[in-house]
Formats: sequence, C-alpha cells, structure tokens
Amino acid sequence: MATATWGEFEEAAPALAAFGIELLTKGPAYLATVRDDGVPRVHPVTPIIGEGHLFLFMEPTSPKGRDLDERATYAMHSGVPDTSGTGGEFWLSGRASRVDDAATRTVAGSVSSYSPADRYVRFELDVAEARCNGYGDVALPEPRRWRATSA
Repeated sequence: MATATWGEFEEAAPALAAFGIELLTKGPAYLATVRDDGVPRVHPVTPIIGEGHLFLFMEPTSPKGRDLDERATYAMHSGVPDTSGTGGEFWLSGRASRVDDAATRTVAGSVSSYSPADRYVRFELDVAEARCNGYGDVALPEPRRWRATSA
C-alpha cells in the first residue's frame, strides 16, 4: 500500500485536505483498527493535524495503540452531527507508526487543541486514500477522492 504524509496529501489535494481538517477536528472522529483475532473495532479519537502531520495521542494501555503497533493499518471517519449527514463526511485510510522522538512530540504538542499528558503515546498516521461525500448542504472540494501513489 502506497502512503503519503499528511503534508504530501495536503500538497497534492489541498481542497480535499482542508475539507478533511475541518470535519476531523470538529470531533470526535472515529478510528477503525483490527484486533489480533481479526475482529474490527472503532474508537473515538481527537486527531491532531498541523505542520504537515496527522497525529493521535492515547493512553499507553489503549487497545487502539496495541492494534496500531501490531498491524499498523487504520481507517478514520469524521463524525456527522445528524442522520442527514449535515456538513458532509470525510474518510481516510493508511498506515500508522509510533513516534517517540522528542522533536516530533514537540511539534505534535504545539499544533494540538489540547495539552497531551506526558504519559500518552503518539502515532503518526500516513494517508493511503482520502475521500469525501456530501448531501446537498455543502460544497464538496475537488478532487473528492485521492490516493497515494508509489514514488
């Protein structure tokens, strides 16, 4: 699976990335992972997006962290405020990797909407695919779907 950093995605499809930022940061977003027995699970999350990165912070005991460490793949969907899908929806998938270096943690903390606790572990999510949808109440960006390509 080809992936790109959030910054590379943002450069390639700026309108779609901006649409995604708007929806993903309204909170909560939902992260899908896969357990070791193959059963999928969904987790509410607060994505941190900025400086060309997409981060998630979480408790060290979080099942989503274990899933990401063991299998690395994820899907994420923005929340929608009602059954009509008002405002549209944004979906992405890709690969996650744990990031432990202090410099990247500082960047993540500086663009976060909250103060992550020191005990939290951090993952950076790369993007393989992103897409959006709407139901007449929102102007959708072009392109509406983007995929990373191998270099």
